[in-house]
Amino acid sequence: MTYDTVVVGGGPAGLSAATLLARARRRVIVVDAGEPRNAPADHVHNFLSRDGSSPGDLREAGRQEVLRYDGEILQGNVTRIENGFEIHLGDGTVLTSRSVLVATGLRDELPDIPGVREQWGSGVLHCPYCHGYEVRDQPIAVVGGPNRPFTVHQASLIRQWSEDVVFFTNGIELSDDERLRLDARSVDIVDAPVARVVVRDGRVVGIELSDGTVVPRTVVFVGPTFVPNDMLLTPIGCSRLDDGWVATDPTGLTSVDGLWTAGNVSDSPAQLINSAAAGSKAAIAINHYLLELDVTRAVGAL
Repeated sequence: MTYDTVVVGGGPAGLSAATLLARARRRVIVVDAGEPRNAPADHVHNFLSRDGSSPGDLREAGRQEVLRYDGEILQGNVTRIENGFEIHLGDGTVLTSRSVLVATGLRDELPDIPGVREQWGSGVLHCPYCHGYEVRDQPIAVVGGPNRPFTVHQASLIRQWSEDVVFFTNGIELSDDERLRLDARSVDIVDAPVARVVVRDGRVVGIELSDGTVVPRTVVFVGPTFVPNDMLLTPIGCSRLDDGWVATDPTGLTSVDGLWTAGNVSDSPAQLINSAAAGSKAAIAINHYLLELDVTRAVGAL
């Protein structure tokens, strides 16, 4: 059996696309590895009508919507996509499809600081729009790391949620202008290297510096390096931008005809609701692409 669309990835982008295509009476299947980026988080925010839901509940609701319209969902890992399209899974299953949507998201490479990974998603965060309100008015640390532009921006931004923000540069060299801007925002700056995030009874209680000094904090923000899960796209020939991310048109269409992306795999800043919208946008473009194939085939049969 040949599908109209195989969707790789069962997050908001993939499920949104699959629902739209299923409602358009396309034969669609979602292949989901079951490894969501937001699994460590307790709640979803800024998603209209679903604010405060658990990530798992949101995904399950999306899955049920796909199934309601006769879409299919398959648990599995896609190992490669071949021109044609043949979609190969790790268990040997091969799916054939007229189009493909890759919505595999990204992964967060965290600073190598003891305590960061252990508290990731609870006491250590990266997105103030996702979690800032819940930690408002607390003593907050922003810790520098490899993603310099993101972290320096964080230090100023997070001041909106608390009057007590300390930026631990942790090796980042600030310009005079950057220091001036942070000072104007009443953000304290500590230049000593960070040794670890101090955790007691499962909660963040401070930042320990290299000299042993502990600065009391209850929340830590860091800037991960955002790495797209796009390993399926290079072998099939998708073009890339100068920054290494896959090149797409506004609908998510890659340089490979019939192959789209949606969500964080090609748009790192996208929040859940943006990714869901991108999935819908890509799905409409995919349906129009399939329509053209259908019309061309029908004309050829005359």
